[in-house]
Amino acid sequence: MIEQATAWRLSIDLADEAATVRLAEDIAAILRRGDVIALDGDLGAGKTTWARALIRALAGDAALEVPSPTFTLVQSYALPRFALAHFDLYRLGGADEMAELGLDEALADGAALVEWPERAEGELPMDRLTLALGDGPTPDARVATLSGPEEVWRDRIERTIAIRTFLSASGWGVATRRYLQGDASARAYERLAGPAGNAILMNQPAETDDAAGQARRGARAAAKLAEDTRPFHAFALGLGTRGFSVPTVRAHDPERGFMLLEDLGNDFCVAGEPPAPIPDRYRVAVAVLARLHGLDLPAGLDDGCGGSYAIPAYDRGNLTAEVSVFLDWGLPHLLGRSATPDERDSFLAAWSPLFDEVLAGPATWCLRDYHSPNLLWLPDREGHRRIGILDFQDTILGHPAYDLVSIAQDARVTVPPDLEAGLLAHYLALRTAADPAFDAADFRRAYAILSVQRNTRILGVFARLKNRDGKPGYMRHYPRLWDYLDRSLREDVTLGVKLWYDAHVPEATRLRAS
Repeated sequence: MIEQATAWRLSIDLADEAATVRLAEDIAAILRRGDVIALDGDLGAGKTTWARALIRALAGDAALEVPSPTFTLVQSYALPRFALAHFDLYRLGGADEMAELGLDEALADGAALVEWPERAEGELPMDRLTLALGDGPTPDARVATLSGPEEVWRDRIERTIAIRTFLSASGWGVATRRYLQGDASARAYERLAGPAGNAILMNQPAETDDAAGQARRGARAAAKLAEDTRPFHAFALGLGTRGFSVPTVRAHDPERGFMLLEDLGNDFCVAGEPPAPIPDRYRVAVAVLARLHGLDLPAGLDDGCGGSYAIPAYDRGNLTAEVSVFLDWGLPHLLGRSATPDERDSFLAAWSPLFDEVLAGPATWCLRDYHSPNLLWLPDREGHRRIGILDFQDTILGHPAYDLVSIAQDARVTVPPDLEAGLLAHYLALRTAADPAFDAADFRRAYAILSVQRNTRILGVFARLKNRDGKPGYMRHYPRLWDYLDRSLREDVTLGVKLWYDAHVPEATRLRAS
């Protein structure tokens, strides 16, 4: 419940039924678990049209059968993002019957849409969004009035309406919006379908100014991660002009954090359930890296917005910050306590010579998220262009072994040891063939170091996502990360870090995922 919340209200003119449907899609895009929408209006006001459009948008199915729950009082839907319970209280005998309908249970698992909310007589949550539909100036027109606590709804509603305005200015105003995915950051993606085909919307809001937002901003700065959409545009141009398959930027609002991108499809480099690597596609993905790492690449780019972008470089500071995430979040998650000063000092001392070696090695564009969720298969293209690269805004100047670790020890899917060894050998063969001076032995040492570094960092990041950001789903990858870590801790070059793990993180604690 929200106490003493500031009231907020917004009216929107809807010219016709299509505009009513688009508003439902706009709201569906920002709906979350625990949300309640109270849908108000007289008979014939368009509530059924709006409710059906909202549910179909959440389902990602424009043909979904959406029966009226007038007689059943509630209809439940198991949808891709979360469940939705559609209540129709017209036949409710009294507010005391609300408890029997299971609203609290529905909100624990998803969201709720409630028609005829006035019949609940105060039994609905105070933090609900009320959407009232009234008559407009023509028979097909409506006026939608949205109201609710300002702290809960204003920013979310205004941003989703701003996205529709951005799409209209870009020629995609009538496109359907379907939530595609979010990621570990605040970014979210939608797939759009319009008269010109499909496109992808990237929505990257600025961090909030509260304590949690400031903490996330600080962590991103320490890791030299992109704070806005300009780096994405810069590397979309930089990679695209060098012959790599990346989405073309069709429209961009850098101030609001909106981008309209070419849709490269949804054919990934994994298959099955649970997903597993398709080896031939992973080999092409490795060939992409070998080709990229053989180029003479600049340290700055045109940002596509009338300015330039200086590519940040890995240094000791952010290498230290990245592994320290394990001390700050991973170790407390596993042991139930903070790292002691001695544990912290001995941990960083074990890393110091490894950082020296990596920083003394070659540097190139290090994409940092070069793994299965961000790689598409494009069979109609040739050679290395058969791999579509989706995520590169956090590119930094770093050792080329880092991105090979990202794909050959994919955090989201299990890469068996024999496939990993084959991918590493394939990369080394391609680099050596292109440049006889390439030092394969030094690269193998850097690969082992950066494997341990990357997996240590991700163990900390996933624990942080669970315990700080309320995203526990990433913890299912913990056993895989420990397996990758163990593989590379067997190498002589990583012995110091292995001894630290053996002393401070007992085997019995390493697979804790709850």
